[in-house]
Amino acid sequence: MKAIIVTNQAAGTAGMKLTERPDPQAAINDVIVQVHASGYVPTELAWPSTWADRHGRDRTPSIPGHELAGVVTALGYGTTGLSVGQRVFGLADWYRDGTLAEYVAIEARNLAPLPGDVDFAVGASLPISGLTAWQGLFQHGRLQAGQSVLAHGAAGAVGSMVTQLAREAGAYVIGTGRAADRQKALDFGAQEFVDLDNDALEDVGGVDLVFDVIGGDIQKRSAGLIRAGGTLVSVVGPAGARPANGRAVDFVVESDRAQLNEIVRRVRDGRLRMNIGNVSTLDDAVAAFNPTKRSNGKTVICIRP
Repeated sequence: MKAIIVTNQAAGTAGMKLTERPDPQAAINDVIVQVHASGYVPTELAWPSTWADRHGRDRTPSIPGHELAGVVTALGYGTTGLSVGQRVFGLADWYRDGTLAEYVAIEARNLAPLPGDVDFAVGASLPISGLTAWQGLFQHGRLQAGQSVLAHGAAGAVGSMVTQLAREAGAYVIGTGRAADRQKALDFGAQEFVDLDNDALEDVGGVDLVFDVIGGDIQKRSAGLIRAGGTLVSVVGPAGARPANGRAVDFVVESDRAQLNEIVRRVRDGRLRMNIGNVSTLDDAVAAFNPTKRSNGKTVICIRP
C-alpha cells in the first residue's frame, strides 16, 4: 500500500516521504480500515509516540496521522460492534502506525459509525479537534451554562470547536488570536475577540474557564484572569501557572465513541461547522505539510478520490 513515512525526527516534515509499505494485519479486537481521508496535526513529529513504542523502543519508519474516515474491510479475532463494509471515523492509537496510508489497523473501540450523509473529509477532520474541545470543556473544565470562556486560537481547528461547543452549552465566549483571525473567530461564534498582538489581554476581566492551546507567557497571563473556582485547561503540557483560587488541568485527548457520536450528530444537525484548511491528496501530502503560507484550520489528506 502507499503510505507517508517518517524516519528522522530532526528533519521534521522535510523528512517525510511517500513510499510502499506492507498492508497492515488485524490483531485481536482490531479492524482494518480502507482510509478515504486522514487528518494531520503539525505537532505530531514532536510527539515521543511518533518515534518510539510504549516501551521506548524505536519504531521508525513510522506512519504519522491519527484521524481517519473510511470503510471497514476486515475484522480481527474477537472484534465486535463493527462490520465489514461499514463507514467509520475515529482516532488511531498514538503508538501505532497511523492513517496517512491506504489502509490502517486500528482498535475497534477507537471508531464510531460515520453517517452516510457526512463526507469522508469532514469525518477525518473531526476526531482530534472535536474530542479535544469536548473533553476540555465538559470533562476537565466542567463548563456550565452562564459561565464565560476565554478560547485561545479561536480561529484554529481546536479553538473554533471550543467556541462553537461552548456557545451551544450556553457560555459567553471570548476568542483570541492574531488580527487577521478576528472575523473568522466571530463567524464561529465568539462574542468578543482579543488581538493578542495589539490588545490588552487583561482588559478581558474575569473568566470562568481558559482553554489554552498556546502556553508560555499567554498562559501565565491568562491564569490571572480566572475567577475563584474556575479552571485553566491546557493541551500544551502542564500549566506553567495556576489560578490563585482555581484549578489547572492539562490533558491528552482520548478516543471516545459516545463523544464522537455526539460530535457528528451536531455536524449533521448544522450545529457544528468544520474548520478545514489545507486539503490535499496522498501523492501531494508532503508538500501540504510544508506550506508556503499560514493556514488556519485542519489539514486533511484525501487518500481515495
